[in-house]
Amino acid sequence: MELSDLKYNEAGLIPAIVQDADTGDVLMLAYMNQASLEKTLVTGETWFWSRSRQVFWHKGESSGNVQQVRELYYDCDRDTLLVKVEQQGAACHEGYRTCFHYRMEKDGKVTVVGEKMFDPDEVYGK
Repeated sequence: MELSDLKYNEAGLIPAIVQDADTGDVLMLAYMNQASLEKTLVTGETWFWSRSRQVFWHKGESSGNVQQVRELYYDCDRDTLLVKVEQQGAACHEGYRTCFHYRMEKDGKVTVVGEKMFDPDEVYGK
């Protein structure tokens, strides 16, 4: 099996689910291309491709909240990655530990779960 044998989409990307290796919490979903996957494997820290900014990026480059990779899996269809990490600080650019902090209630309302670990305006500017 080669990295090129993975099933990347038409843009050359594959979704990567990032999970806390200790707690099992799903921290975020991002996309990798073959280059960012190779860089992740070589450095032991997560690297992604930003679909909105069209740039290669290192998780934590601005915030310092890097992710140390413990294990990396792909699924049986070879079209999704699971990256188990040791998360430093918050994973979410909004300052929360996980990007999945909006819980939809049965009545349709939304509850924010968890507390902010940092102020995004202080880290990324306004």
